[in-house]
Amino acid sequence: MNQVRIIGGEWKRRLIRFDSVDGLRPTPDRVRETLFNWLMWDIAGKNVLDVCAGSGALGIEALSRGAASCTLIEADRKQAQRLKDNLLQLQCTTAQVICAKAEQALGKLSGKFDLVFLDPPYSLNLWTPLAELIDPLLNPSAKIYIEADRPLQQLQLPVHWQLLKQTRAGQVHAGLYQA
Repeated sequence: MNQVRIIGGEWKRRLIRFDSVDGLRPTPDRVRETLFNWLMWDIAGKNVLDVCAGSGALGIEALSRGAASCTLIEADRKQAQRLKDNLLQLQCTTAQVICAKAEQALGKLSGKFDLVFLDPPYSLNLWTPLAELIDPLLNPSAKIYIEADRPLQQLQLPVHWQLLKQTRAGQVHAGLYQA
């Protein structure tokens, strides 16, 4: 059983457990810490979408820091159940887990989101198709976090998404965009 620690907020230092699933690689602690420093004033009361949730570290970290709600999408049935178990253990009632491929789940969502985490398995190369499905679900001025294994400029993202900040840690390229 693998685990990752929540960095801040209500559940600081709590462990989230996750299964070994092909393509699942939690955002490194250093990158997560940088991301949540960027978002410090942009989380409380926001509706969050964690696409390709994996371990759930990003969505659960946002909830720990005061997000109003979080929808986590995870294709692997066993890992989706692990996410539900983790949320139950944290006594979180403001999150929902959708067990489906992101491409299918995004087409069925009707809510609007203020903050989106887009960190698909690198080998699937889903940034462009998922970004196109996410775009109509965004509230004005929504923030989108993207993590990739290549420079962000190589991703074909919606042209009206403005890159606000970016960082790199080893092979991980990460950026925060605003719609």
